[in-house]
Amino acid sequence: MQWITSRFVIDLDVPKVMAIINVTPDSFSDGGQHDSTSSALRHCEQVLKEGAHILDIGGESTRPGSPAVPLEAELERVIPVVREAVKLGVPVSVDTYKPEVMQSVLDLGADIVNDIWALRRAGAVDVVAAHPRCGVCLMHMHRDPQTMQVAPMEGRVLAPVLQFLGDRAASLGAKGVRRERIVLDPGIGFGKSVQQNFELLAEQSALGQLPYPWLVGWSRKSSLGAVTGRAAPVERMSASVVAAVLAVERGASVVRVHDVRDTVDGLAVWQAMIAATGTA
Repeated sequence: MQWITSRFVIDLDVPKVMAIINVTPDSFSDGGQHDSTSSALRHCEQVLKEGAHILDIGGESTRPGSPAVPLEAELERVIPVVREAVKLGVPVSVDTYKPEVMQSVLDLGADIVNDIWALRRAGAVDVVAAHPRCGVCLMHMHRDPQTMQVAPMEGRVLAPVLQFLGDRAASLGAKGVRRERIVLDPGIGFGKSVQQNFELLAEQSALGQLPYPWLVGWSRKSSLGAVTGRAAPVERMSASVVAAVLAVERGASVVRVHDVRDTVDGLAVWQAMIAATGTA
């Protein structure tokens, strides 16, 4: 299985670790730690040493209740980092839902558009469809970051997540975007209760009904805090690693994480077990 992106064809037969690079002052876990160009680039270099395969750069926090960031502010945060990050020799993803930001970073050579809105904003589909080969990740989100946890989804969530993402991927395909460019994300924590998030993990293998690879992001999420009693996001590293390994075991091709080194180590243990048993 492959993920075709602007400059790279990513082999997904071996799970990949996507490192979160937040160029924001207010992200829920590490806001303000890497909100200058120099500190963000140092962080990029550090996570690559730790084994990251993909960099995911974001200039707007999407934590529950977070306010939207004006376009110019997001561009000022993201553009200088992307301009240098594309020189590091690895795929660069940009976490944005604004078509203007998508176009700007693709013009700089970014490889992947990672959109929590699944290209539902006006003009977003057109930007991706007009590009000859950029990768895209379409995520399921209920409502929006301001209201998603005020009124989360009701009932079982697997079927509606599958329906929504299948429809979004099909609409992109109808615009001429090859299937190999598309990866899907069930949106852990985005408008879902703690129980619903763990239902998605338990039933994650069923996501394979859709013919696309899956990216899953459990890193430091509040649902992990709810079951471990760890209130601070930075205290949820161990739980995050376990969730990432479980997600890969259930079919995820990419895991999006803060704690790269520890996730890489956890996956190495899982891969050693698979190699020893000869089963997948």
